[in-house]
Amino acid sequence: MPERVASEVLSAMVGGMFSASALYPLEVLKTRMQAESKPSSNPQDETTDDNNENDEEKTKLRLKNEYIIAASEGMTSYASLMYQYEGGIRPFYSGLGTSALQSATEKALYFFAYTFFKNGYVNLTGSSNIGTISNLILGCMAEWAHLPVTLPIDCVTTAIQTDDKNRGAFVLLGNILSEKGIGGFYKGIQAYTVLCLKPAIQYTVYEQVKKIVLATRRVKKNNAAGTTAARAAAIVDESLSAAEAFFLGMFARIVATMLTYPYLRAKVMLQSTYGNAKVKPTIPQMISEQFSSGGVWGLYQGIGPELTRGVFSAALMMMVKERIGVIVRALIEGREQQQQQQQISNR
Repeated sequence: MPERVASEVLSAMVGGMFSASALYPLEVLKTRMQAESKPSSNPQDETTDDNNENDEEKTKLRLKNEYIIAASEGMTSYASLMYQYEGGIRPFYSGLGTSALQSATEKALYFFAYTFFKNGYVNLTGSSNIGTISNLILGCMAEWAHLPVTLPIDCVTTAIQTDDKNRGAFVLLGNILSEKGIGGFYKGIQAYTVLCLKPAIQYTVYEQVKKIVLATRRVKKNNAAGTTAARAAAIVDESLSAAEAFFLGMFARIVATMLTYPYLRAKVMLQSTYGNAKVKPTIPQMISEQFSSGGVWGLYQGIGPELTRGVFSAALMMMVKERIGVIVRALIEGREQQQQQQQISNR
């Protein structure tokens, strides 16, 4: 059992870090677009109405409005603007280290907690068949279990990605700590009353469909037994192929993202746009404001890069996780066989 938990945690951690690093520019893009709010007035008005503003302030206001308009047009327009005004590809990799750390830590702790709760559920009920509702509840519990560690890293990562002064992680960390104290690292935690369902939905969809695929495969190959080759084949048959894991991970992520995205955008806005505000709106107030100002599109602004990044991130993570899981379980199986053979020879 400890080996099984170690396999889940190690494979999830490596898969999470790999997928986060490979798709990081899309992560920056979706966070920046989510943080943008509706322009208060026409960009031309911003630069001509107030004669007391200096040229630098006018330029900042005009550029801010250009970014806001680009966010409503789509990720291609927004990415072009970033590339043009912020020095090429450099801003697309701002905060990569902290993001990779956050993703690896989150996935490792999530799967550790999920495996722990799942094993506890099996021991308590005596049934290894976990239903959809039970899976959702276990997933929510696992999500809340890692938040005390991962949410502060996520908050710092968001600050790095949306910081227009290009300050480093340690400077922003110090600013958050000095301005808001420890509570500043948990901005947007109320959104997780709903966002905790996102990984729960994603992995529940993944696990339920995976069970169907593997059950079908076992029925077709139930005539193989007894040989070393058959045991090795059985290990592989308990995991999805790389292609199966990739496409199933994509499907599960799309379902989870579409259902929870308005709360995800509200969380990012709380961490960035309203980061230093003395009075912050509640999550329902922010969602209502987004809907009233932009309709359904206002709720889903930035969904393009989020879906693209999220779908491929989940697919890559699940693919890597499944393959590493096969390798680790094969090594464990081989070690156990060697121990058994050694015990037999010693007799």
